Amino acid sequence: MNDLAVRFHDLNPPGTAMLREVLDGLLRKPPMISPKFFYDHRGSELFEAITETPEYYPFRTELALLERHGAEMAGLLGSDCLLVELGSGSSRKIRLLLDALRPAVYMPVDISRDFLLEAASELAADYPAIQVHATCADYSRGLELPRLAEELPRAAFFPGSSIGNFEPAQARQLLQHVARALGRGGHLLIGVDLQKERSVLNRAYNDAAGHTAAFNLNLLAHLNREIGTDFNLAGFRHCAYYNSTAERVEMHLVSCAIQQVNVGGRRISFRRGDTIHTENSYKYTCDGFTQMAKAAGFAPVRVWTDEREYFSVHCLRVV
Repeated sequence: MNDLAVRFHDLNPPGTAMLREVLDGLLRKPPMISPKFFYDHRGSELFEAITETPEYYPFRTELALLERHGAEMAGLLGSDCLLVELGSGSSRKIRLLLDALRPAVYMPVDISRDFLLEAASELAADYPAIQVHATCADYSRGLELPRLAEELPRAAFFPGSSIGNFEPAQARQLLQHVARALGRGGHLLIGVDLQKERSVLNRAYNDAAGHTAAFNLNLLAHLNREIGTDFNLAGFRHCAYYNSTAERVEMHLVSCAIQQVNVGGRRISFRRGDTIHTENSYKYTCDGFTQMAKAAGFAPVRVWTDEREYFSVHCLRVV
């Protein structure tokens, strides 16, 4: 890997901000922890393992859409642009887009610093004609990107239906932030998971190999290491299910016993059966998501779906 080929911008807040946010979440009723804290290096590796499971349809369905329609998608985004990827993670999807688009500048944005640098370095080595600006940032707080190549048209790629991790009002706000960062005429290519049978959704978040359970529990290991909490991982178990009323999959960590956890000097008590809400994954209709995007300042350009209409990829333009 050629690290010198990657320009690195570290915009991630310090650990004190992480501690404050985690403590505030655990003091809520019911307790919650943001899913963005899944993504330390180990969490990113575990998520890559999840994408390979037979139950987890979103990754392979979106990948197939990119393989089938990538040239058309790239044509709509425009060549010689500055391409921002939000939540970059694995490079498999972005390679399809880079091959077709060949942007002047590629800016992967991710909260997992080490994983981001590894993936960005590999891409920089494989695409030497493209400037790579790896940006470690928490885009859930807004989207203030490094100021560079302002003369280039801007486009963004937001794969994996990560927009579903946000409450609908927060998702609309994030889209507004993206629209402002791209500017009038900028394009967004975004993956959106669609509503479907409860059984399909429940299997996708409870894979037989146990990768999703390990991913969920690794959140606690990440907090123990980064902010000095003392969660006992054996004291919690993974739980995920589709909430049809809210139209979302929910992930929780369930306390297996009466226990206390130290968080920044505060003792947080759990009874047996108490849960920590760790993730939502909202499922949309194409029309429902399009209306949200319009309210955030985008105009729909094109949408692609698979034959079963399990997943969609939307191209949007800032108006």
